[in-house]
Amino acid sequence: MITILAVLLVIGGVIFIHELGHFVFAKTTGMRVERFSIGFPPRLIGKKIGDTDYCISAIPLGGYVKVSGVIDESMDTEGVNSNEPWTYESKKTYQKILYITGGVVFNLLFTTLIFMALTLHSGIYEPNPEPVVSKVIPEMPAAQAGIQSGDQILAVNGVEISRWEEMTELIHAAPDREITVRWLHKGQPHEAELTTVSNMVLKNSKLVKVGLIGIGPQYEHRKAGFFEALGSGFENTWYWLKVTVISLKMLVTGEESLKNIGGPIFIAQLAGESAKSGLASLLGLMAIISINLALINILPIPAFDGGHLIVVVTEAIIRRPLSIKAKLRIQQVGLVIILMLMAIVFINDISRLFRGGM
Repeated sequence: MITILAVLLVIGGVIFIHELGHFVFAKTTGMRVERFSIGFPPRLIGKKIGDTDYCISAIPLGGYVKVSGVIDESMDTEGVNSNEPWTYESKKTYQKILYITGGVVFNLLFTTLIFMALTLHSGIYEPNPEPVVSKVIPEMPAAQAGIQSGDQILAVNGVEISRWEEMTELIHAAPDREITVRWLHKGQPHEAELTTVSNMVLKNSKLVKVGLIGIGPQYEHRKAGFFEALGSGFENTWYWLKVTVISLKMLVTGEESLKNIGGPIFIAQLAGESAKSGLASLLGLMAIISINLALINILPIPAFDGGHLIVVVTEAIIRRPLSIKAKLRIQQVGLVIILMLMAIVFINDISRLFRGGM
């Protein structure tokens, strides 16, 4: 039951926010919203209020807002190329762009608000600059060498250490290499040779290989003010946006396998585990998925928001709308791509289940 509720909150919530963005910008630019759907057609249940049919559809891998005069997932051509004042085609280019990008904007704002709320609730943890160990990860090189919580790192490869950052730079610069570490334990100096393990971390917008020995610093906790939390929200959103961009780039260039892409079952597993860890963990997962949804939707792929954006820009350049036939063909290609992606993620999810993991 916890997992089901977590999935509904994470997937349903993120999709709802995305579609709400399209809905709000459609309304503010004077477009008529014919349908607000969670899920892709066919329609299952819903209720019409005013001009808008609010519904839940059968394919639970997204959602859409149907605006008068737009060819989208519904493949409805009614009102396309119409100049009625409430239609999409009657609007200026910037208004169309606002509507198209509304979902992405709302996802990013939603992510920022989540990270901001988490910072307000949990406060800010700042690492103590002194090279005193607080956390030692079991089975890692430091633990195997006998380093314990409370020990002070004195030197790495003969270089005297006075700040945690100095030690970090020396260890990071030696992935999968042997280093000499000298430390103080209960007033007694110790020294050992350790072979670091390597890991990929984000540095200056790039994933780089660094060395690790499995220790963490002491942290000082304090409450966060409103504007400090807001800044933390933007900072965390920007960080995870960069991580997502790099991950997509690695998939495109072949550095990362398509087998690592997760779908609804994978997200359900993550949501269930996060829910067990607490609401903060679940909201953090929700924020990260919201960023992923925003970035994927803005890619220049037919049927995605980025695909619609390319059409708008193209029409602005050629100074005339594309034909209905061309728009239908673009949307059909996009739906084929979506179905292919759905097949990949479901195959990956099922493979993970048979392997007994995530």
